Amino acid sequence: MPLSAPSLLITDDDSRLRQTLREFLEGQGYFTYEAGDGEEALHILERRSVHVMLLDLHMPRLGGLETLQLARKLHVVLPCILMSAELDPEVVAQARASAVFEILAKPFSVRQVASLVREALRTAYDWSGEAD
Repeated sequence: MPLSAPSLLITDDDSRLRQTLREFLEGQGYFTYEAGDGEEALHILERRSVHVMLLDLHMPRLGGLETLQLARKLHVVLPCILMSAELDPEVVAQARASAVFEILAKPFSVRQVASLVREALRTAYDWSGEAD
C-alpha cells in the first residue's frame, strides 16, 4: 500500500504528552490526529484514514486495550503502539494477545516513538520513508 503522507492518531488523556508528540512527529513529516480518550479515538477512526495509532493504556471512559479491540473492527491494518507507565505481566500478555505492534513504557523519548512509528510503517505498509 503506497503512502505519501502517513497519518498518526495520538490517543492519551495527558494533553501535554499529546501536544509534545504531535509537534515532534509533525516536524518529522507525519500528519497527526489527537484524541483524549478511547471513545474520541474511535470517532476519529470512523471518519479519517489513520496508519498508526499511539494509544495510552489507562484512560477515562474507554481504556487502551478496549479501544484497540474496537478499532480492529474498523481497520484491518492498524499498527498500534501501546504506551503506559504501569506495565505488569498480565497487561503485557493481554497487549500481545491483542497484537499490538509494540509496548512502550513511560517515560520515553520522542525519538523512541518516532523510531517505532517508522518501523510500524515499514512493517505494515512496506513504507520506505519516502513520498510515494
